[in-house]
Amino acid sequence: MELLPFTRPDIDEETIAAVADVLRSGWLTTGPKCRELEAALSLRAGGRPVRVVNSATAALEFALRIAGIGPGDEVITTSLTWVATSNVILAVGAKPVFIDVDPATRLIDLSQVDAAVNERTRAILPVDLAGLPVDRDRLNELAARYRLRVIEDAAQSQGAHWRGRELGSFGDLVAFSFHPNKNMTTGEGGCLVMNSEDEARQFEKLRLQGVTRNADGTYDCDVLGGKANLTDIAAAIGLGQIKRLDQANLRRRELARLYFLKLAGLSVDLPQADFENSNWHMFQVLLPAGLAAQRAEVMHLLREAGIATGIHYPAIHTMSLYKARGLAQRPLPYTESVAARILTLPLFPAMHDADVDRVATALRNALATLGAREVPA
Repeated sequence: MELLPFTRPDIDEETIAAVADVLRSGWLTTGPKCRELEAALSLRAGGRPVRVVNSATAALEFALRIAGIGPGDEVITTSLTWVATSNVILAVGAKPVFIDVDPATRLIDLSQVDAAVNERTRAILPVDLAGLPVDRDRLNELAARYRLRVIEDAAQSQGAHWRGRELGSFGDLVAFSFHPNKNMTTGEGGCLVMNSEDEARQFEKLRLQGVTRNADGTYDCDVLGGKANLTDIAAAIGLGQIKRLDQANLRRRELARLYFLKLAGLSVDLPQADFENSNWHMFQVLLPAGLAAQRAEVMHLLREAGIATGIHYPAIHTMSLYKARGLAQRPLPYTESVAARILTLPLFPAMHDADVDRVATALRNALATLGAREVPA
């Protein structure tokens, strides 16, 4: 039986040909294709400046540095995310302050921000888990009240909206990811949406060793930068992907609706059924609390049925690096409950409707094997 992956990038022949053209051009690193991709991303962001890099991790770290976040500062964030979200806070010398998630949305619980703010708090770094946007109205109101910068980890929410406005077209600093498992990819890569050309110039220096090039061919280095520029090879992939992003996200929504239909009655918690704002990057269920310790067995049974699954994510504050630094300072019961029970099911645009049936049947059988009862209709 062919394995159904939990995600798979869809690269069309036109994009493959465009990559071949770049390879033949003799210009492989950052060049005209990167500028073309930045222009296309800026168009979706309402004309705001956008710059690309080789990962969303770099975009987030540079965003923190542009915002002036450094040693002694605190950044409020969530523990239910890929570890890069908080690693970048440590990388600039600041301290991540984890607050719990809302059990319904699995997103950072903004009602807990007031209690977490102190004189060292400089920013909020929310995450749009699975492509479901954090409440941007409340987020930006809190930021204004406490004079905080907002660095949006929108790595999973490319093409998502908040009340009719595409993410990235408003707000403060917004980072997107183009990793192969995202809704659009460049192979590896990411970008940052900024507020001004001055911030964009800072970003350009940070992504390439802090260098500013002069008209006479000389250059200067006045800040400590890194090596995070994107290649034109990658940008060519991104240009093909961005043309198909809306179509791909529409198909994701169709598949998500089908999941709700097919999983009805199972003893799992389904995600929030948001078909207005979310881009449905992932479809994640929560196993019954009684099966949390048997999640690996559920995954194994699904694998035997030809279904690949994932865990997104273990709670960061429970990881060795963070425990050793004493960064698990407040109770996060909902975060820990969700992290222990969450299971990512296959969802990608090339899936067929019948694939959703396969997943639903396999999950129903796995739960029954392990003794979970179905919920009466």
